Amino acid sequence: MVGFWYDGFWAFLTFSMQMVLILMTGFVVAYHPRVNAGIRRLTEIPSTGKQAVVLVGLLTMLLGWVHWGLSLILGAIFAREMGKTAHENGIDVHYPVLCVAGYLGLGLTWHWGLSGSAPLLLATEGNEFIQQGVIDVVVSASETIFHPYGLILTGLSIAYALVVLYVITPTGDQARGITHYIPEDDLFESASDGGVETTATTKQVPAERLNHSRVLGGIIGLTGIALVASQFVQSGIDALGLNIVNFGFLTIGIFIYMDPQTYREKFGEAATAASGIVLLFPFFAGIQGMMATSGLAQLMANALISVSTPQTFPVIAWLTGATVNIFAPSGGGEWIILGPPILEAAQNLGVPAGQATMAYAVGDAHTNLLNPFWALPLLAITRIKAREMFGYAIAMLLALTPFLAVVLFVLPY
Repeated sequence: MVGFWYDGFWAFLTFSMQMVLILMTGFVVAYHPRVNAGIRRLTEIPSTGKQAVVLVGLLTMLLGWVHWGLSLILGAIFAREMGKTAHENGIDVHYPVLCVAGYLGLGLTWHWGLSGSAPLLLATEGNEFIQQGVIDVVVSASETIFHPYGLILTGLSIAYALVVLYVITPTGDQARGITHYIPEDDLFESASDGGVETTATTKQVPAERLNHSRVLGGIIGLTGIALVASQFVQSGIDALGLNIVNFGFLTIGIFIYMDPQTYREKFGEAATAASGIVLLFPFFAGIQGMMATSGLAQLMANALISVSTPQTFPVIAWLTGATVNIFAPSGGGEWIILGPPILEAAQNLGVPAGQATMAYAVGDAHTNLLNPFWALPLLAITRIKAREMFGYAIAMLLALTPFLAVVLFVLPY
């Protein structure tokens, strides 16, 4: 088994790097000063605490569908800034629920969207599952993310989650604002929004001028954006894959920063947030190597088949993903482990691979509300403790459970 573990340890280095880039490209875009300024303007819209929580939840879940790295960081920033604005405007809003709303992109919608690990891996040409013979051809985004099954599932879940947020938000004297958790003197630190763009004030040598050239940054950014657009013109939504998502957000980031040196420095800050992926993903790959080579994956597939019918399989896949996510809290790392047995069981039952993948993705995201692994950046940004917000996160998880079970059972593919 140790040998199987080592043989699999390095099998997913490409995928690991792709996950690192998803987090880091989202991080640097979220911390751009103009993005932060736009967030602060949005915080002026709500007039009640419940409206504030619902707005944060809506934006975070929509961003989660677009890019989980962006949602993770920007959702936390939005929750914090909403708490500050509510304090300034005298609006009673319960800060722990506000932080849960800022986490719902990771806790519900991310794995059904444009940066979802499982659907994007299957949509990438020559992916690891094709090389291992798990699937024969790519499963395009039109069969997962953009299939009516995935879109309806996402829309219904967002609507239901917003209702739950509205219901569980305390009001009046029960609402504890941001100053209950952060001293008021610390709320308006100049660097709390990620800082501002800086430019060198001393005379620069030619190499430094090139590093800070906004013309060069603009050319690189526009070229990359044009290339991404051309891919979608040629191939439509089937062009979507991990590489095109990362390349697109990478060049969008270069374009909005313009200054290549500033962009590089922001990437340096993002490296700390990505360290968990760098360390853990080889271990997840090693686990998958043990499961696949020893025959454990085949046993899991047979177990899934034995308790499933074509109609109940989405529910079983959801529960399987939800359970394993508690112990391997990474959608990509978990898919490395569970993808082969889930897809094999689906094939044997005649369930489309796209439906099986999206049903699994529901469970993976759902139990992030129980596991604080991915909430660590949010806890740092919002300066709230896990014990202060996760009671409400677990309440959200429990409220979502019967809803997801019914939807997965009755929603046709």
